[in-house]
Amino acid sequence: MLDLKFIRKYPELVRQGAERKNMSIDVDKLLELDQNRRELQTSLESHLQQKNTISRQINFIKENSTTLANLKTESHQLNSLIDSLERQIKALDQEIHLRLIQIPNLPHVSVPDGRTESENQIIKNWGKPADTDFKILPHWEIAEKLGIIDFERSSQLTGAFFVTFKGAGARLERALINFMLDLQVKEHGYTEISPPLVTRRQALFGTGQLPRLENDLYCLERDDFFLIPTAEVPLTNFHQNEIFTAEELPIKYVAYTPCFRREAGTHGRENRGLIRIHQFDKVELVQLVKPAESYQTLEILCQQAEKVLQLLELPYRVSLLCAGELSFASAKCYDLEVWSPGIGRYLEVSSCCNFEAFQARRINLRYRPDAGKKVEFVHTLNASGLALPRTVAAILENYQTDEGTIIVPPVLRPYTGFSIIK
Repeated sequence: MLDLKFIRKYPELVRQGAERKNMSIDVDKLLELDQNRRELQTSLESHLQQKNTISRQINFIKENSTTLANLKTESHQLNSLIDSLERQIKALDQEIHLRLIQIPNLPHVSVPDGRTESENQIIKNWGKPADTDFKILPHWEIAEKLGIIDFERSSQLTGAFFVTFKGAGARLERALINFMLDLQVKEHGYTEISPPLVTRRQALFGTGQLPRLENDLYCLERDDFFLIPTAEVPLTNFHQNEIFTAEELPIKYVAYTPCFRREAGTHGRENRGLIRIHQFDKVELVQLVKPAESYQTLEILCQQAEKVLQLLELPYRVSLLCAGELSFASAKCYDLEVWSPGIGRYLEVSSCCNFEAFQARRINLRYRPDAGKKVEFVHTLNASGLALPRTVAAILENYQTDEGTIIVPPVLRPYTGFSIIK
């Protein structure tokens, strides 16, 4: 959420930022409501002072005097007027809040203009797709041949866009999870968290999914809980309403969780197999940092997510998202996209984002730069490290052999206990 004082001072900057994100907002109406609210507040304070003056006068006036009766009448009239002003201010506060939470975070100045995915900037390529003299099968075909993923029975159990890993497939996925967690904890200094998979509405508001994306979430209506769409939600909200000292930052958390999202897509090759599903596993990285360090941290965070792909020896590229592709809450974002030879395109497996103070303001997450100094909002960042389904798909396709087997990436073999899937 943006600071209302900032919007008052830079309305055109806010308007342009929203336009860069392909979002339409009415800044003028928000500022009109804000001006009305401040005028009412000034009037309220004036009438409260007047009431206090009358109350003091009443204490020194004799009973049954005309002056006392007049003062009491005036006090009652003021009470009615004050009640009316307070109701009007409360109504304006609600409307201002509803409009304020619809304003997106502003793209950072380093984010390129653009409206669609085609305008993202490829800033790095790593690894080369292997040359093979045989046709590489898409992951869903080789997985079914090897009996390691069951798509059909999953659909019978739950419906389309759900999957079941079996045997070596389940062990491969578990190996990936443990490998990713160990890497981030042992080499990059993250603290592992195992959070709840359900959360309150306020937590999703805090990270920016609500109210805009409610239709994409799984809601447990009886308790007004939600299944988490990403571990970003519980990890970022873990310290809501807290104030850190400068020495306590940065905070670095990593978590493995299942994730639940309704927006799986439509049937067809573009979304087939593991490309887009309703329930998927993911390892998530979250950092809470001082504002001056957040953009340096974003680069480091991206490198830490890239390290997973490098150790798996999977070809990938890094895209800097254009403004129109940024999420509602993000100020800058890199996507890591792994090469999928069986499909013939790159697949996003990680988004590395800086939200600046946007989420922290929503969850009231602050720090004190020095003793006696005014508190400030921290900056929050996250990255997928990585999303499992497309990573598994990339392994099944990039490590496929002409014999219809899958070589297990060397770095995973201590976790799987085997080197080939056949």
